[in-house]
Amino acid sequence: MPNTTYTRADVVTEARTWIGTPFHHQGRVKGVGVDCIGLVIGVARTLGAVPPNFDVTGYPRVPDGVSLMATARQYMTEIARDNKKPGDVIVVSFDRDPQHFGILADYRHGGFSIIHGASNPGRVIETRLMFSEHMKFVAVFELPGVQ
Repeated sequence: MPNTTYTRADVVTEARTWIGTPFHHQGRVKGVGVDCIGLVIGVARTLGAVPPNFDVTGYPRVPDGVSLMATARQYMTEIARDNKKPGDVIVVSFDRDPQHFGILADYRHGGFSIIHGASNPGRVIETRLMFSEHMKFVAVFELPGVQ
């Protein structure tokens, strides 16, 4: 049974401890290697939002957007874009299909930032969240049990 005693602030605090972890496709180990969904899974495991052995595997380096969204909807609760808050999980696309996960945080100069496993520059980073022709909003989700 998932732990229900964590907050969105706990999600952001834990996600920030992963910053600098090298990018590694299907990696799941803080400080060693992680990809974008691996970050979300690692944070969720640490907070008790999912069982310690929970994982999603077998996806290609550029995931199929339909499968990615089906999996996200299976394990998290989709919320309206206007209701997003720090600690939520965001899905974006760089081409036409959904393909990348990140954790929303509070940007120090106002607005949102995104904490995510980025293949370029090859590590977990936190940057200001700015949607553009290169990064398009797809969906936002709550982790199980977040308060």
